[in-house]
Amino acid sequence: MGDDTWAGLADHFADEAYESVKGFVRTHVLHQQLLEHLPAPPAPVLDVGGGAGHQSFPLARAGYDISLLDPSPAMLDKARQRLQRLPEEARDRVTLLEADGRNAGVAVDGARFAAVLCHGVLGYLEHPEPLLDQLCRCAAPGGIVSIMTGNAKVMAVRPALERRWGDALASFDTRTEVGVLGVPTRADTVEELSELVRSRGVEPLRWYGVWLFVDWLEFSGAELDPSDAEQAAAVAAVELEASRRDPYRQLSRVFHLVGRRTR
Repeated sequence: MGDDTWAGLADHFADEAYESVKGFVRTHVLHQQLLEHLPAPPAPVLDVGGGAGHQSFPLARAGYDISLLDPSPAMLDKARQRLQRLPEEARDRVTLLEADGRNAGVAVDGARFAAVLCHGVLGYLEHPEPLLDQLCRCAAPGGIVSIMTGNAKVMAVRPALERRWGDALASFDTRTEVGVLGVPTRADTVEELSELVRSRGVEPLRWYGVWLFVDWLEFSGAELDPSDAEQAAAVAAVELEASRRDPYRQLSRVFHLVGRRTR
């Protein structure tokens, strides 16, 4: 598998980023969007690049059979730790697999899934096409493919909110940046990603934003208290509504595309 590039990031990603209000919003909003499209449990779901299970473990609690695939031993260790917090019946519905998403079909022995998730992975790949091949092939006929990735149309937002005006000006014509985890990332557009999955037999159904206002607050220096459950729930409700509406979803720094395999 080579060096685990996530070994030094796993603690921060799993234990800090997802414990913030922004992390809560990401999980909650994506979960609600998924429920609009997923078949009823116990349908099988493949989470490619699923990390520590923040997105798929709530689905296991809801009764879905989960296969979580990730190339990082460090992230899978985090997933195992978090798996122990689930009720026994939910734990029994989760399988962890160590593999690169570009080899997903082999890793799952050719199985096909009612839903294939890939959230926050494409942006780390210079060439996403091999991974997209696997995502679409692993979906059963009629199955759902769910992809979350960076929005290339709003690259200037983060540096502008951080008052890095020179970087913001340059960002209007770029698709790459060093992300919040300190790792180089690349962004996509809804239109281009829709065409890429359509050419692989997956018809786009709907796209959403994921978070908007929490981004603006974070990058402008404001802090939200994750221990304030009432405030976090209120933020998530606003973000969910914004994720479904124009122009708000267009301004989200990441977007969520959902499609259905037609052939």
